Amino acid sequence: MLLPLLASLAAAQSVAAPAPAPKPTAAQLVAAAPAEAWAWIDPNDLLLLDFADGQRSVIWLAAEFAPAHIANIRTIARSGWWSDATVYRVQDNYVTQWGDASEKKPPAAGIDRHPPAEYEWAWGVHGRAVANPYRDAYATRTGFTPSGWAVAGDGKAQWLPHCYGMVGVARDLAPDTGTGGDLYTVIGHAPRHLDRNIALVGRVIDGMAALSALPRGTGGGLGLYEDAKMRVPIKRIVLAADLPPGERPAFQYLRPDAPVFAATLEARANRGGPFFTVPAGAADLCNLPVPVRKAAAPQ
Repeated sequence: MLLPLLASLAAAQSVAAPAPAPKPTAAQLVAAAPAEAWAWIDPNDLLLLDFADGQRSVIWLAAEFAPAHIANIRTIARSGWWSDATVYRVQDNYVTQWGDASEKKPPAAGIDRHPPAEYEWAWGVHGRAVANPYRDAYATRTGFTPSGWAVAGDGKAQWLPHCYGMVGVARDLAPDTGTGGDLYTVIGHAPRHLDRNIALVGRVIDGMAALSALPRGTGGGLGLYEDAKMRVPIKRIVLAADLPPGERPAFQYLRPDAPVFAATLEARANRGGPFFTVPAGAADLCNLPVPVRKAAAPQ
């Protein structure tokens, strides 16, 4: 009689055991992150692209990584040089590019026409990076700076990676480094082979569809719009800091040193059920973007 009784008790305990709580997703962790886990983005580092159709793209400028190029970008924006800018190149699975389609317009006054090659920096120069626990195909060491930027490196140097939504400076052949008058954003699979070859100056943090969902070009094998009528007019390019306070959009980034940030990395690398039944145990650096959210402007 003892064996049947033990079996009945085991069965009862099995039935009564509560199901394990579902693993929170990265999005859920971010949504529940406390206020102290977030930091404000300086409005002087927010570049707004307002399109003629009413759409807006917001670029977070990586000022500490490309100070010379971004000084140019701020000067160009404030000079009105971009008043006739258009999107003139959209190459499928690669980049969308905008600026002066004619390539004949004189540079904006007051800019550095030959800025340095701001492609890489000494490891740790932008603050002690929070280590990325997952390996990267292009760099032996990766992490996240206190100011919210993913960096790739080798322990001696570090650089910004060409991930989806990153913004770079179009240039001619080296030693040209570009002035910042023509910019592009990555709209496809991360072209990491471009790392350390072009200055990256920021990341699109809002309104990416206005740049990624455009018709593809075919010109020159580079996605150029051969028909000028296809070019997408940009109504205005302005820094948020130059708008009246009531009109400025405000954004925050999740601090990489906040405990919840590490949890979001793990959640992205090992997604839970019910849909994911086999955790990947890995995540490409470009699949670990630092979370950003739009917020009410601080008073």
